Order: sequence, then C-alpha cells, then structure tokens
Amino acid sequence: MSWENNVRKVVPYTPGEQPKSQEKIIKLNTNECPYPPAPGVKKLLEAESYEDLRLYPAPDAAALVDVLAEYYGVGSDQVFVGVGSDDVISMAFLTFFNSDKPILFPDITYSFYPVWSDVYKIPYKKVAIDADFRINADDYKQENGGIIIPNPNAPTGVLEDLSLIEDIVKSNPDSIVMIDEAYIDFAEEGTSALSLVSKYDNLLVIRTFSKSRAMAGLRIGFAIGNAKLIKFLNDVKYSVNSYTMNRPSLELGTEAVKDDKYFRQTLAKIVNTRERMKKELSALGFSFPDSKSNFIFASHATVPAEDIFKYLRGKNIYVRYFKQERIDNYLRITVGTDEEADALIGALKDFVSK
Repeated sequence: MSWENNVRKVVPYTPGEQPKSQEKIIKLNTNECPYPPAPGVKKLLEAESYEDLRLYPAPDAAALVDVLAEYYGVGSDQVFVGVGSDDVISMAFLTFFNSDKPILFPDITYSFYPVWSDVYKIPYKKVAIDADFRINADDYKQENGGIIIPNPNAPTGVLEDLSLIEDIVKSNPDSIVMIDEAYIDFAEEGTSALSLVSKYDNLLVIRTFSKSRAMAGLRIGFAIGNAKLIKFLNDVKYSVNSYTMNRPSLELGTEAVKDDKYFRQTLAKIVNTRERMKKELSALGFSFPDSKSNFIFASHATVPAEDIFKYLRGKNIYVRYFKQERIDNYLRITVGTDEEADALIGALKDFVSK
C-alpha cells in the first residue's frame, strides 16, 4: 500500500512483563518499589474529590515544581516535570538533540534511548562499556550532538564516580549532557550529579518517582538544570501539549515529597535487603557488579540465565531476562521485600544446587 511509505517505522521499546495471572506472584522484573507510597498520599487519595477531574490541571505544574525546587535547593525555574522520566527524557531528546552529529550513550543501557533516537530521527552511536560494565570518560571526548548516560546504569546497576561524570560534562561544553538518575536514591549520599548543575550550563539531571518514591502507577518524572535549559524544555512542552500531567499526579506527587522521613526509611529497607541478597546470591554461585540501585544484575557460574528465568517463572517468580549480546547470561532481579527475597533465594537454592 502506498500510504505505508509515509509511516514512521521503528522497533519499539519492550517493557517488563506485567503478569495477567490471577495466582499469587512475586514480581521482581520491573524495578518497582515493594512498599507503598508515603502515608500522606493515601490520606489525600481518600479525601480527594472526583469533581475536580472536570477541570484541567495547572499547565505549569507549579505546586509540584515548587516543592521539588525547595527539596533539592534550586530555583523553581530550574525544574521541569513530566509524565514519568520517560516523558521527560523524550521531551529532552526532542528539544536538545537536533544536530547532524550522533548522540552518544553506552551500548549496554536503558533500551529506550535508541528507540527515541529512531522516532525523532536523531543519529546515535553506542559507546562500548568495558568487560566490568564500566564507562571510560575518554570515549565521550569525541564529536557528538549530545550525550545521555544513566547513573547508576540500567540494567547493570553500576554507579560511576561523580568525578567521571564531571569529566564528561566539562569536556563537552558545546553539547547537552543528560544524566539519567532513575536509581540514584539507592546509592550513597554525594553521588548525584545535581551538585554540578550550578557549575555547568550544559547539564540536565533527570529523576523519577517510579522507583524510590513508589509511584510508578502515577507516572511522575522531573529534570533539574539551569533556567535556560528548563525554559527551552517548557517551550517545546507547551508546543506539544500544555497539560502533560494530570491533577491527581500533581497533587499526590507534591504530597509524597513532603514526607522525607518515610522516604528515607523506605530507601533504607530496600538497601538493606539488597545487601543481604548480594551475600546469599554470591553463596549460591552468582556473580554480579556491585549494584547501587534497587536491583541486582546476576549471572550464575554454571546454570544458564535463560534456564533460571524459565524455572522461576514456572514458580510465579518474575525476573527480567535480556536476550541480547553481551548480557544474555544475566538476570536483572528487582529488590523486593525481605519475604520476597527469601522466596527467591529458596527457589534458587532448589534449582541451581541440583
């Protein structure tokens, strides 16, 4: 058919499986938080009037922008919010990556990056990480139309030193460098590139509420950068869709940021479970990079990852398996509750020890 010649054809992103089974499952395949959002979110939900849904949300998302600006110690004109970090990154690609030069990102990374590049017809180049899944800053000191790096990386969980990130940002003054920090809250204090935003006008740091704030179902993401970058982002947003965020997301997201104590307690529980899982997986013959995220990227010494994946799925334990070059013998395992971790470890003991 002739009309097909004008269709924008891309290979879409494949999200983690959302099981439809009615049986009790242990879902460790999409890096969701195993704990509920802050108590204030529930309280607001119970009090919320559905009548407000007839009204458009605030296009400037001011309440959420302001509370994020206060929390992170920046100006409100330095914060941009969107429908999950996927929407924020997509908007940033559309806004900033308009050169004929290729953008750069790691070859093992979040698999949405090449999809957005194809959708927006942005040339790109995958930069190989080393055998230990580490980035070499010198590889990003080449001609480019922009850079995006997740830190910690996905799906490996590897956290690069802030000095390496700064080296890349500093070495590319004519390019926008985006640091995707979806998992940074699970790393140590002082590892975020947010501390560099006041120093470099070409840096955009992107975060999400989906992981550490337990609000994946509401789709809230944000970016922090200098005011000029944020203005450019908003200009594009208002040219595409002024009302990108719904009223419940804005109100509930604002409430979530206010409860820092609960946020810190949730992070601590996940990190503690993660460190325990590392020890138990290691004892079972698994190896993995030292994850600083809410998942572990594990490979067994003798049992193929695909076999383990299928076995666990048969036990209604879902983990993520990527059948792609260099990582096809690894499983990405989300850190769940202690009870879920116990069930996972118990199932693995039964299988890998046979």
